[in-house]
This record gives sequence, C-alpha cells and structure tokens, in this order.
Amino acid sequence: MGVAVPMAWQQWRLQVTGVSANLRGVSAPSASVVWASGSGSTILRSETGGDGWARIPSPSKDELDFRDIDAITDSMAYVLSIGNGAQSRIYKTTDAGKTWTLQFTNDNPKAFFDAMSFWDADRGLAISDSVAGQFVIIATEDGGKTWTRIPPDRLPAALPGEGAFAASGTNIALWGPDHVWIGTGASTKARVLRSTDRGTTWQIAETPLAASQNQGIYSIAFRDAQHGIVVGGDWSKEREAVDNAAITSDGGATWTLVKGLGGFRSLVAYVPGTEASFLAVGPSGADLTRDGGTTWTPIEGPGFHTFTFVPGQPMGWAAGSRGRVATLTIPK
Repeated sequence: MGVAVPMAWQQWRLQVTGVSANLRGVSAPSASVVWASGSGSTILRSETGGDGWARIPSPSKDELDFRDIDAITDSMAYVLSIGNGAQSRIYKTTDAGKTWTLQFTNDNPKAFFDAMSFWDADRGLAISDSVAGQFVIIATEDGGKTWTRIPPDRLPAALPGEGAFAASGTNIALWGPDHVWIGTGASTKARVLRSTDRGTTWQIAETPLAASQNQGIYSIAFRDAQHGIVVGGDWSKEREAVDNAAITSDGGATWTLVKGLGGFRSLVAYVPGTEASFLAVGPSGADLTRDGGTTWTPIEGPGFHTFTFVPGQPMGWAAGSRGRVATLTIPK
C-alpha cells in the first residue's frame, strides 16, 4: 500500500489578527468579509479578506466564550456563547457589530449549548448537551426573535451523557430548505440525529466512530441530501486517528468507517464547486479528500480548530489557537 504524500501547495496564508484568543468560530458570507469568535469575549471582523482585522466590542460585560459565529450577510451575524445555565446565549447584530441584541439566554442550569446553524436569515437551530435523557434543541423561524425548544417527544431518547462538542461550531449540518443532521458523542456511542422536515420529525443512526467522554463526532458535513461525512476522535490525543471518520450515501441512515485522517479532526466541510471534495481540519493538521471520504491526503501546514468556505468558492479561512487565522484555496 502506498503512503499518501502531503500536498505541498504552500496555500496557507497566515493573517495577523492582533489577538491571542482561542478562536473556535469563523464564518465568511462573502470573499471580502469574514467573522471569527472565541475565548475572552472575542469577536473579530474583516472587510478586506482578512488583510486587516477589527475587534468588535463584546455584546456583554460578562466574560464569555463565543464558540460559534454564523454570518448571514456582511452585516448580519449570530454569535453563540457556551457554558452551563445563563452562560449559554445567542446574540444577533444587523449592523456589522455596532450593536447587538440578546436573543436567547439558557435558563436550564444543566443545559450547555454547543453550536448553531441557519438555513437562512430567519430559520435556524441550536443544540445543547442532553439533559435527563432528553436532547435539547431550540429552533427559530423569525430571525431569532423567538427560540422554541423542539418538544422532547419528537426526538429519540438520549444516551447517558450524550451531547455535542463545542469545538468548531459545526456539529449541525444543513442542506436544502429542510434537511438537518446533528452529530453527537461524549457517551457510549457516536450517533447522528437527522430530520428531513426541518425538525418536525427525527430519526437517529449509530456510527462506527469511537465514543467516550472525550470522543465522538465533532463535525458533520453533507454535499447533497445523501452524501455526508462525520469526523472527530479524542481531543486529548490530537495526533491519533482511531475510528474517527465515517461516510454515508443514504442520507445518514447508515455510516461506513473510513481511514486516512492524520489525527483528531474538529472540522469537516464540503469544498464548494467540487464533485466530492471535503476538507478536514484539526489542531494537529488538515487533510483533503477528492472522492467523498474514501481516501485522504494530508495538507502541509499548521493546525486549526475550524474553517469556513466562501459561499460557492473553494477558498476560505481557518481559525485556531492563539488568535491564528489563515486563508486556504483548494486547487482544482
């Protein structure tokens, strides 16, 4: 068997953000505007493709960890902070961060929100770790003015301790107007919740990924309604790649284990404009597949926590520890 040769593209281009925060959220609504978020109440925004970054004043006087940011347009974005109880919040801006509106504050002391995702400016979901054997998922249909918990009786039961990992803001994958998939872990199994009717009804499927308190699905991505990938591993063993990736070709009903990642990966994303390419990123490095996940090739360069592609383009931004941000373009 041959050994995969790292891609020496020299395509990673590091950018200066001026912060030392641990960045876990990044979102690019266009090729010129990109947002990032992380620890220490950090929110960043660039209007110049990342050549210059401005730190946006925090929406709160409290010290918050903004693990996920979703930019809908150049000026509209949602940001989610993590933590038990009221530390989990969602804020929204419509004026490029000049002002923010607090839209959601978690009132359950045992809930811990991990990630969110939006079909469009009005409709989105956010997920918490499970509480008392029940999944906690909230939804909005009005741009975040109201967030409503999906009734637990619509959802499968959760395993003890089952939840999502607040690692990259990509535990939730959306496709089309109604499809949603959510990856879980931190229990005895790594599973995928899925709905084809925007959360009205749900099914759940087991995956072959290893699962434990530190292990499971950290990220999920689909290129169409049928073909998707989950990645993860053990965050405490960054360079180990043990049963940490799986693919589906039936909309997430069944999953097949695949090999080839270079270590723990906290992010997987479909490469826009390609037939079946996905990028996987983690703190120890990155990998690319051209065939939907069957084979992977390492990309030379540093590691990151998360990544966002520009809509419709095979280029985007990675964000990671110590305020590190870089651009990457996937060649055809």
